[in-house]
Amino acid sequence: MHAEGSDETKEGGEQLHGIGAVAAQTGVSERTLRYYEEIGLLTPRDHSPGGMRRYCSEDIDRVRRIRELQTLMGFNLEEIRSVIAAESRLNTLREDFRSSSDSDHQREVLDAALQALDELRDAARAKIAALQGFLADLDERFARHRRRLEELQAARDAKEEHG
Repeated sequence: MHAEGSDETKEGGEQLHGIGAVAAQTGVSERTLRYYEEIGLLTPRDHSPGGMRRYCSEDIDRVRRIRELQTLMGFNLEEIRSVIAAESRLNTLREDFRSSSDSDHQREVLDAALQALDELRDAARAKIAALQGFLADLDERFARHRRRLEELQAARDAKEEHG
């Protein structure tokens, strides 16, 4: 019997990890992992006979990718779902391209890949535009505060000269 957080090796040599081990490796809580599963962002590779979740290295990479998209890009979970779906689609297209020797089919696959990549680029551009707007607002506020500070300093200096 394995505890929920323990590791085990599945038939075929694949290393599977319990939810506690994955939570520790990825820096998220077990509750977060369950929530990711609930909303369809993560599906454990397997379950033990007792129903305990078992995660493979690809699952762990997926959790790290979700966290990266949250922290680095500031994507919300719905945006992350779209990114992950597009990345999964690109992986499928890559396999499809490599398994085909038909140049017409390969062109179709490449067209589909370009469309998926363009959607990802649009999502990144939208996030960058939002960040640029936020930065512009901060720059404006910074300049306004700087001017006010200079005005107060000039008024104090003038008062000291005449006072």
